Amino acid sequence: MASYLRLRQICLVAPQLEPVISDIAGIMGLNVCYRDGNVAKYGLENALLPVDTILLEVVAPFQAGTAAGRFLDKTGGRGGYMAIFCCDDSDARGRHAEKIGVRIANVIGHAPYHGVQLHPRDCRAAFIEFNHTDGSDDILGPYPPAGPDWQKSIRKDVTQALTGVEMQSPDPAGLAEHWGRILGIAVSKGAGGAPQLKLPNCAFSFIKGDSEIMSGLTFRVGDIAQVLGAAKAKGRAVSGDSFDLGGVTFRLVA
Repeated sequence: MASYLRLRQICLVAPQLEPVISDIAGIMGLNVCYRDGNVAKYGLENALLPVDTILLEVVAPFQAGTAAGRFLDKTGGRGGYMAIFCCDDSDARGRHAEKIGVRIANVIGHAPYHGVQLHPRDCRAAFIEFNHTDGSDDILGPYPPAGPDWQKSIRKDVTQALTGVEMQSPDPAGLAEHWGRILGIAVSKGAGGAPQLKLPNCAFSFIKGDSEIMSGLTFRVGDIAQVLGAAKAKGRAVSGDSFDLGGVTFRLVA
């Protein structure tokens, strides 16, 4: 099996699923493909929306004492929660993380899916998860966390792709190097010389900021003005070609 690593999923966290999910769907022209009952054991409810082959998930705590609830308390609701990567061998990537001092926080075994979640404090800025689904190395193949028919919910009439993830840090170069070591990707230079990690289907860029958070997502859309108009109609404050939703800044490019 050839080695690979792709962004599979971005997870945001909100105090409640609504109106975040309906606003994302309505503004970005996306469909909810699944609500996963398995997350209830963590005190969470969720919904997932495919953006081409990358899943955008929102989770919300329904009871006290959850990791997501602590994240909301700590951050004041600002920042993305998890970056989830599919790969050929999630256990091997977990072992590599441990060798460089990043602890494994949780292992999820729901055959044919196997996920290894790393400790958020060691990752810095956001959770990292590596996962693999047996018999599915196709990016459009089965992916149990998104439900049995997630591919049927893909829409591209408004939003075509999630192309970038923005990470913020007082030391963006240091955070980029740290994530690069975890992911096994060399740091390169993106727009304006900012450090970036380039995956086959998405790029992570690292910018200067007061705290370490996943601060923004970049989407390629067919009509920027149409999407901004939909954001305004939902009561979202628009600034330039962006607006805030679900704790992150949604940035639009044509």
